[in-house]
Amino acid sequence: MNILMDLLRLLFAVGIAFVAGKLISKLKLPSILGWLIAGMLIGPHALNLLGGSVLDSQWFGILESILECTFGLMIGTELIWKQMKKAGPQILVTTITESLGTFLVVSLVFGVIFWFAGIPLYLAFMFGGIALATAPAPSLSVVNDLKTDGPVTKTLIPMAALDDLVGALVFFLVIAFVSAHISTAGIPVSVVIFLVFLPVIIGTITGFITGKMLQQTKTPTSTLVVMLIMLLASAGIGFFINRMLPTPALNFMLIGMSFSAVFANMVTEKQLSDMMKVMNPVIGFAMIVVILDLGAPLDYHLIFGAGIYTAVYIAARAIGKYSGAYFGAAITHAPETVKKYLGFTLLPHSGVSLVFTGIAVSVLDGPAPECASIIQGTIAAAAVINEIIAVFIAKKGFEWAGELHKAEGGRTT
Repeated sequence: MNILMDLLRLLFAVGIAFVAGKLISKLKLPSILGWLIAGMLIGPHALNLLGGSVLDSQWFGILESILECTFGLMIGTELIWKQMKKAGPQILVTTITESLGTFLVVSLVFGVIFWFAGIPLYLAFMFGGIALATAPAPSLSVVNDLKTDGPVTKTLIPMAALDDLVGALVFFLVIAFVSAHISTAGIPVSVVIFLVFLPVIIGTITGFITGKMLQQTKTPTSTLVVMLIMLLASAGIGFFINRMLPTPALNFMLIGMSFSAVFANMVTEKQLSDMMKVMNPVIGFAMIVVILDLGAPLDYHLIFGAGIYTAVYIAARAIGKYSGAYFGAAITHAPETVKKYLGFTLLPHSGVSLVFTGIAVSVLDGPAPECASIIQGTIAAAAVINEIIAVFIAKKGFEWAGELHKAEGGRTT
């Protein structure tokens, strides 16, 4: 009975978020802003409609992971190798420069501050490791909602997959080295690297098997059924492996991305188009739930208690993202709009940053609790403030690039 009530709460919350998104879109703003604000208002820190009984439950964790996998379809099905070949080096280089640029700027700024404040310098590198993560969901929601298309959109979509990989790799390497420095039970670096790439390996294997099966299907219905069964199987493998780990560490969106990227390159354009026509409403539902899960835990009270570290963190991260993307686009001779405006679409942050913050706090809690409280307070407040600002700026980035409402007839997602 409790599960049924919680399920009804979730469906009601999705309905509220959907309406809030529609109202926000009337103001020429992206729907996701409405979903985020609705999440905060109905979350545990405000009205508590979507409280801990839902957010912390096992069934919601499973559902949310499956929906993250489903959301991954939106990105993966756009990664068509024939189309990416020309821009491949440009996207890879720009991803690396914007990620590492952010890491360097944030680490350097906080390194100077912590040097004068007498705070351990390794904390600056942890801030840098958390800062380079980009949460692809908000910007991709803007892409989907406002039907953007053009050089910036085409660069952002594959970057969303690569950025998660680079971000996770750098963050977990920092955590491994800090953990080894402050504790006797450090995380082996080889294990860290393996866990970062494991979701891609899972998705690639299941995606290849799916592609082979889809090449044999004869009707749109059978194509869709095979894809859905294999999507659930991919998520199921992720659950199985997560249960064997000390703490769940797999990125289910990456599983969905790599799974769909592989089979999308093995089927006909018609098969892919027929599938995505049916899946688009499901992906839309998945987006709302994933964004609600980002927004609900955010405590809006933190906005009023945000300190100087929060302001410095938001500004340093924005400078790192923008300058890193600008530099990468410039040296690879990307279109002018990519050079000028891509950085604005990379500012959304909250989901991944909160996961990384939780991991960092668990590492610091025992040996350095004062550092744990600094990182937790700063990132939590930054997540709330940055997310609202970042969604608005991402929308402006696409607008300045002239890419809004360009995909009415062209894109499958």
